[in-house]
Parts: sequence; C-alpha cells; structure tokens
Amino acid sequence: MLNLLTIAPVLGLAVELDKLWTTIETTVIFVAFGLVVFALAFLIIVLVAPFSVKKEIEVDQNTSLAIIIGAVIIGVAMIISAAVHS
Repeated sequence: MLNLLTIAPVLGLAVELDKLWTTIETTVIFVAFGLVVFALAFLIIVLVAPFSVKKEIEVDQNTSLAIIIGAVIIGVAMIISAAVHS
C-alpha cells in the first residue's frame, strides 16, 4: 500500500526551475524591503529620542530601553510578515 508520507519527500524535489527563480527573486525583494524598513524604524527611534540611544544601551546598560527597541523591531517584523503573507 502506497502511503502519502512515503512519497512526500520525492514530491518535494520536483520543482520547476522558473518557479524556483521567481520565488528566489521575490524572497530577495522582500528581504531588502524588510531591511530598509528595519533601518528606518531604528533611525526614527534614534532621531526621536531626546538622548543618545547608543550611550544609554552600551554605557549605562539601560535594559528597559533595549527591551522597548526590541519590541518595536518585533512589531515591525510582524507587520512585514503579515504584508508578505497576504
């Protein structure tokens, strides 16, 4: 009896080359877009903050600021992933 689980790895290897290149191109475009958005989000945080973000995190060991910046980056990642998914 032929089980679907036994042929699943074989089915995964059958990919048309033109679809593969299209997928790779789309992935590279979304990665570049995501990196630009992350850079803009961090730049906005640095420009809006009334203090030196680098000094607060590195020298003063301000963990709460690092957590807030990390939360903003995770939020941007969730927005980008929702945009890519739809």
